Amino acid sequence: MVTFDSREPGTTRAEWAADARWAGLPELTLDSVDRLIVVAAHPDDETLGAGGLIAECFAREIAVTVVIVTNGDASHPGSPTLDAEGLAAARSREVREAVDLLGPGTPIVELGFGDGTLADSPEAVHAALVRVLSSIVGEGATAASSGARTLLAAPWRGDEHPDHRVIGELCATLADEHGLELLEYPIWLWHWGSPDAPQTPWSDFVSLPLSDWSALSKDRAISAHRSQTEPLSPAPGDEALLHATFLANFDRDDEIFVRAATTTPDARSDATATITPSPTTTSGTPAATSSAVAMPAEYFDATYARSPDPWGFTDRWYEERKRAATLAALPRQRYSRGFEVGCSIGVLTEQLAPRVAALLSVDIAPAAVEKARERLAAAPNVTFRVANAATSPIDGPYDLIVFSEVGYYFTESTLDAVLDRFGTALSSDGHFIACHWRHPVSDYLQTGDEVHARIAAFAEGTGWSRLVQHHEEDFLLEVYSPDPRSVAAETGLV
Repeated sequence: MVTFDSREPGTTRAEWAADARWAGLPELTLDSVDRLIVVAAHPDDETLGAGGLIAECFAREIAVTVVIVTNGDASHPGSPTLDAEGLAAARSREVREAVDLLGPGTPIVELGFGDGTLADSPEAVHAALVRVLSSIVGEGATAASSGARTLLAAPWRGDEHPDHRVIGELCATLADEHGLELLEYPIWLWHWGSPDAPQTPWSDFVSLPLSDWSALSKDRAISAHRSQTEPLSPAPGDEALLHATFLANFDRDDEIFVRAATTTPDARSDATATITPSPTTTSGTPAATSSAVAMPAEYFDATYARSPDPWGFTDRWYEERKRAATLAALPRQRYSRGFEVGCSIGVLTEQLAPRVAALLSVDIAPAAVEKARERLAAAPNVTFRVANAATSPIDGPYDLIVFSEVGYYFTESTLDAVLDRFGTALSSDGHFIACHWRHPVSDYLQTGDEVHARIAAFAEGTGWSRLVQHHEEDFLLEVYSPDPRSVAAETGLV
């Protein structure tokens, strides 16, 4: 039975996941894409159906525009708390918060049609969408003629919901007219459909693997739609509309699209995302193989845009004390050549500088590096660069590598690769110092404890010795070296 009430019994995530056909889905990659337009029937469709795609495009600096067709004002028709106008205002705030979590600064176009009214005015909706697409692609132009390679993501036409069907059909027509590749995202299929139902379009499914950051961003963005995921109040009529069983179908490490066959052959050859066989895990589910290996630079750019000192390095006693512990833990009084990863605005750098003859400090955020340069303008022994330790060259050897409050921004596999690079760059008697916050943070891809567990495993496999371990409730600080000598042994006291 088709139902659009997630409080009604539906197909569970476990039922869908048990189907062996997931292992054979082709993978959607974004290598040839330079623009994404996401059209949603309602505020929250963009996050549920294409939130991971938005985040992946944002991480790759692919231009994204989100178009919300209705204002969502009919989601709680019996609410004693919010009337239709209040609901529309709340949902507008929520969708802007959600999209900003997926891709900070992503433009949103809200067309403002009434929720549930699209089947009554398809011509007006078509005209509005034409205006939006023309403003993005170009008046009278097509993606193929302009040289652009553009994805248009829209609700799946088979989802049965009237608003979804209208938008899906209109977008299929517009994709043909503008030479766009159409990707359709199912929403309600996961609830009312089933793996073996004849309506389930297995032959047209494609899987987009999500990085840890994208999957986490999607989870957070779903939670931002509070009027749908939480009760408006305890009163009848204010119940949460999207229940846990329904939402579980969107908690996965890939995103599923129906790759439509409506794009014309000429347009598809010029404006297509690459489809390749999808690798699988041993469990048979699609493996996460995204090229996004860490939280993207834009995450940090947005963070520094909100505050010049977002972590309170300059005014928190906690930070001052932690820096003192870090400096005290260094086994050597002076180092010849040092490498600091994640220097931020240069507060720790300023205290490291007197102890390192030549210090290279890097950060992924240009705004942070600029402030660090200003702070240490009078320190000629310090060089700053905008760089990503996962991809930028590391020119060793260094006799000091500082890895403070950075590791949890990498996925596990990327952190392992970064540690391998440090292993090559550290001199035979050098010191590697790592320090990380131990409390959970929703933005981080790992906890501090998980980061240090991977460091310990790397050290054991590489033959590094742990010379220092400072362990307390708030942070973990450790020093490793290929040289097992203690300070007393190195300085000839024992």
